[in-house]
Amino acid sequence: RDDHIRHLIEQVLFTVPGERVNRPDFGVNIRQFVFAGGNDETTAAAQFLIQGELERWLGEIIDVEAVLVETEEAKLNITVRFVVRENQQRQVAQFAP
Repeated sequence: RDDHIRHLIEQVLFTVPGERVNRPDFGVNIRQFVFAGGNDETTAAAQFLIQGELERWLGEIIDVEAVLVETEEAKLNITVRFVVRENQQRQVAQFAP
């Protein structure tokens, strides 16, 4: 179950809006932020977008507690803290596009 939820989060993060025919507004396309620069505005925009889309698409499965986006040279690190609604278990998932 944990791997399934992580996979769902990954799908939201890495799917480009318009990529899915029946859900053209699905996805974040986090790769767009990799080369956008590591300034505070870009990081805040990424965090806001990620949290909003995770709540929108996975809100019935998880409660997003926090999204942390950090840039390290030309690398983007994303940490998502969430609670699985089914069993109230807190989890952390990390991604590096």
